[in-house]
Amino acid sequence: MNESYKSYVSVLGRLLLALMFILSGFGKLTDIQGTAGFIASGGLPAPAVLAVVVGLFELLGGLTLVVGFQVRWAGLALALFTVAASVVFHAYWGAPAEQKFVTQLLFMKNMSVAGGMLLVSALGAGPLSVDARLQSR
Repeated sequence: MNESYKSYVSVLGRLLLALMFILSGFGKLTDIQGTAGFIASGGLPAPAVLAVVVGLFELLGGLTLVVGFQVRWAGLALALFTVAASVVFHAYWGAPAEQKFVTQLLFMKNMSVAGGMLLVSALGAGPLSVDARLQSR
């Protein structure tokens, strides 16, 4: 495969992975009350504060992926966050029978996203990124 192909595909991959985090973070920040209620349902403390912190984390983490800035750290942080959030909010093993299939599907989707984030963390942003630009200076 030629380098141009790899460059553009890595940008597309980062964008598609980031989209989930950007939309989720934006949604959390525009509905703090609803997000806080959902966080409270998971038994976590200070749900309103966590709603803002998590919303900003997801939004900013997603944006760093899009532009390719510090993606090794962002990928690792987003992978760990995704696994933790999945264990708390998509615990299919304890879900009622009628919710088990969808909850397991969401959990497994998130494990796949975490895997993608770990790949980004391991491989870096690629040549079309702020990281590559900073490294070439």
